[in-house]
Amino acid sequence: MKSLFRPHIHLQAKVLDLLLERQNVVAGNLANIKTPGFKARRLEFEEDLQAALGLDARGRMVRTNPKHLPAQFDPQSFSADFIKSLTPRVVQGKDAVDLDKEMALMAKNTMFYNAVVTTLRRNFEGLRTVITEGGR
Repeated sequence: MKSLFRPHIHLQAKVLDLLLERQNVVAGNLANIKTPGFKARRLEFEEDLQAALGLDARGRMVRTNPKHLPAQFDPQSFSADFIKSLTPRVVQGKDAVDLDKEMALMAKNTMFYNAVVTTLRRNFEGLRTVITEGGR
């Protein structure tokens, strides 16, 4: 059965979920900025996403044989990994979490999130145009 949605919409939904989770992890790091001994956490999923999509490190499709079909994306086939820094910086009177690094990561993550939302919104606008103009 055909769907009204393009196949990549499930991919975009999963990426938005993971970007939201990353934003929450960074917010948790910032909330614990003055907690002694707190180790900053990271949420990484880009490499696993590329592997699930069958892409190489440069983002290109990889096939071992020209007769192979490209892999279909399965949003359940990958998830993000939490990474804890191994050596927390614990200095008397200083933060255990680097504020500048966390804020830069939060800004970068917000830009990625907004870019995915913009493409998703344009897909829905196109679908709405097809529905409204198709009846004429």
